[in-house]
Amino acid sequence: MCINGRDGCGKGREPFLSCCSSFKSDGGGFHLISVHPDELRFPFELKKESFCDLKVVNNTEHHVAFKVKTSAPMKFFVRPNMGVIKAQDSCIIRVNLRGQRKYPPNMECKDKFLLQSTIVPPNSDFDELPKYTFTEGIGRTIEECKFRVVYIYPGAVHLQNSLQRLKEERDSAVKQTQILQEELDILKRQRSRKGFGQRFRSWWSSIMSGGCGNHMICVHPNELN
Repeated sequence: MCINGRDGCGKGREPFLSCCSSFKSDGGGFHLISVHPDELRFPFELKKESFCDLKVVNNTEHHVAFKVKTSAPMKFFVRPNMGVIKAQDSCIIRVNLRGQRKYPPNMECKDKFLLQSTIVPPNSDFDELPKYTFTEGIGRTIEECKFRVVYIYPGAVHLQNSLQRLKEERDSAVKQTQILQEELDILKRQRSRKGFGQRFRSWWSSIMSGGCGNHMICVHPNELN
């Protein structure tokens, strides 16, 4: 869960860094947090608000503090924009796009988001974090995850959802077909073994009832089938 997150983007943000979809860390392959999805996609309709959720997962055994910055704080509303995530826990950040009065050129958005994260002492509370928490210094590593914003037409969202639903239904049907085929194969093998046993008992019964005596009876293997 997210501890004492503060609502809203606020004002007086620090200058936003240039955008690139990457993490900044101490050079290792391990990151403090994982964020899904990797971009903010907003259905865009004039004068209508929309939102996009980010799931932030703490990959460590430590408390991790995060902070969200945006290049357009008056355009977006972030809840929470700061907080602390417990070890191996997660937090949902909702980014709301305020209703816009006109369409952007070519439906393109140049706004960017930056999510900073750093390890903090155990049982840290958001309100108790020092002001320099997200300032990189000696012994402190700040990871940065940057996101771009994508506008999509509402119809595209419905189409994408429909395609996803059809894909899930197809995958479910394929799985059910495989299960039924496996059960059918098992039944065929069981019937085959049962049929052979019945033919063998019938053949053996006919031999014994015929009184073979001490004579050797030769039976071609095909006759057992």
